[in-house]
Amino acid sequence: MCKEGIYSFHMSYYKCKDCHDDYLLHQFCAEMPKTLQNHPSHDPHPYHNLTLSKDQFWTYDPKLIEWTCSVCNLVQKELFHYHCSICKINMDIICATMSQQKMDHPSHPHQLQRMPKKMVSRCNACGEEHQGTFYQCTTCFCYSIHLDCALLPAKLLIQQHTDATFTHSHPLTLAYSFPVIDIVAKYYPRCRVCKKHFDFYLWLYKCDKCQYYVHINCATSKTEPFMSIFLIPGSGKTYKNFKDDDYPNLLQCPFPDESYNLLRHYYFMKNKKEFITMIKEEEHGGEMLNHFSHQHPLILLDTHTQQTSVLIVLHSPMKKIQVLCDGCLKPIMEMPFYKCSEISSCGFVLHEWCARLPSKIHDHPGHPQHALVLMSNNPRQLLGLFFCNICRLYCNGFAYGCIACEYYVDINCAFLPKEITHEAHPGHLLSRINASPADLSKIYCNSCKCYLKNCNIAFHCPSCDFYLDTECAFLLPGVMRHQFDKHPLSLRYNPVENHPSDYFCEICEDIFDPNKWFYHCSCCAQSMHPACAPLILGCEQHVYEKKYRRRVFRYLNVKFGGTVEIKRLHPHRLSFLQGIQSHGLCYLCAKELQYDMIFKCLECDEYALHYGCAFTFINRSSYVLN
Repeated sequence: MCKEGIYSFHMSYYKCKDCHDDYLLHQFCAEMPKTLQNHPSHDPHPYHNLTLSKDQFWTYDPKLIEWTCSVCNLVQKELFHYHCSICKINMDIICATMSQQKMDHPSHPHQLQRMPKKMVSRCNACGEEHQGTFYQCTTCFCYSIHLDCALLPAKLLIQQHTDATFTHSHPLTLAYSFPVIDIVAKYYPRCRVCKKHFDFYLWLYKCDKCQYYVHINCATSKTEPFMSIFLIPGSGKTYKNFKDDDYPNLLQCPFPDESYNLLRHYYFMKNKKEFITMIKEEEHGGEMLNHFSHQHPLILLDTHTQQTSVLIVLHSPMKKIQVLCDGCLKPIMEMPFYKCSEISSCGFVLHEWCARLPSKIHDHPGHPQHALVLMSNNPRQLLGLFFCNICRLYCNGFAYGCIACEYYVDINCAFLPKEITHEAHPGHLLSRINASPADLSKIYCNSCKCYLKNCNIAFHCPSCDFYLDTECAFLLPGVMRHQFDKHPLSLRYNPVENHPSDYFCEICEDIFDPNKWFYHCSCCAQSMHPACAPLILGCEQHVYEKKYRRRVFRYLNVKFGGTVEIKRLHPHRLSFLQGIQSHGLCYLCAKELQYDMIFKCLECDEYALHYGCAFTFINRSSYVLN
């Protein structure tokens, strides 16, 4: 009769038994009277009777089968309507029965009345402007929702409504608001589709078993496959925008484990001959190697090592054994590697690839104006410590530097690729960019949410505006082992499924934001900050940093354990350590030593000071390194 849909809020309807689903009637359409008296919309003659009909009864001219509703002004034909034979006006049955067009919707405490005309207005459900049928609250008048939003399903699978561009294993539940207290408690989550924030007064779809939230328009929109290259960063299924044949040596991040790094990639995955041709042949060869960084010859330890008396120890997080390369400061977890020939008295070790580095590199993207020279440490700093200008971390391993400009980078950051791919944004190339310009000052890394203005080099997907700083791209391995968990910890880019509760770091015991990258064990439901996860050997001593919540551990590239003698400051040799709570206060500045790089006398026990305080004191004094 009215040719409109029969919706769930209509509660009941009629249908013909013989015609099955071919003939259906709303209940109010089937029960409409043949004559309406004193209808308020028939102004100025409400006392005229309105008669129900389907045809223009006063003419049989086929040209006049169309008619215009006097209420909504829409042109109709072949529809039931009410007409006045005296005034020759028509009224469609929806407008004639508007007082019965009501809805009880769970989103609002009052009954909603259908608006008499189709209109363009802003919907209180989705916040967007719609054209069409609206239902308004007749009690408060400030609440109106579009018919499409009113008919949204209470539960849905997002993959069925987005052509599988976005997927989630659990049904999403329609929620009619996102209370501010919940938004704050969940660290201001963003929509998994458009990556924008939520307004507390608008509807959304959320998962009851996970921290998964989506705008209602995003959850129900269709996305063509070819449009995926324009998706918001990290959102949904992306389609490859490059050919593997064009990038045979493309670096795929994250690295498999903690021992993997850029140097290893270039040594094995790239053209090994190209890498080695940068080195003089006489600098290596045979089992013994005289390396410029160490006073003793180095011996190559592998499965064929002839010295059977040598006990070969590898880095083992689960056994709390730490073996770090003195060049790149990454764990040595496999053979072959170089070790000082004075095995019993000297613990100097190098990866094979760190022992075969080129002596000089040119056209580094961070300092193209000068060549960078390989050095075993920074000669101008205490214990060779320097600040890497790429990853912004302290380091006391090998460096490439320009002494004239005081520009230093660690040996991993010296070999930055032009393009990479990352599991967090699969299928798209991430290109190396200069992150210094002012137009990037308000752009943040998609991993740690830190602004790129503090970085020199970053990686960017231009089609999606996806950004990664060098720390998150290269210093967060895909898998990490920890003594607190017998299972490997995987790097996660979003809140994990079946985990609706808050996330707590198992190391520092702080609650954290799961919308930033973190490490997680699905078997044990344990999670860790990226900055806390590497602290395997010192977590019991509280060497993590609660006061600085960085993306990675700030001393990840620092090897502790060396000693220094400061003749004018203390008579005994001082050990290089990371401060813990029991170390107390600095001897010079009287501030806490916990979390910072410090020097401590192991003989006096109570004497300790900050690295910075010691360096300031002896800046023009003599010191002896060990």
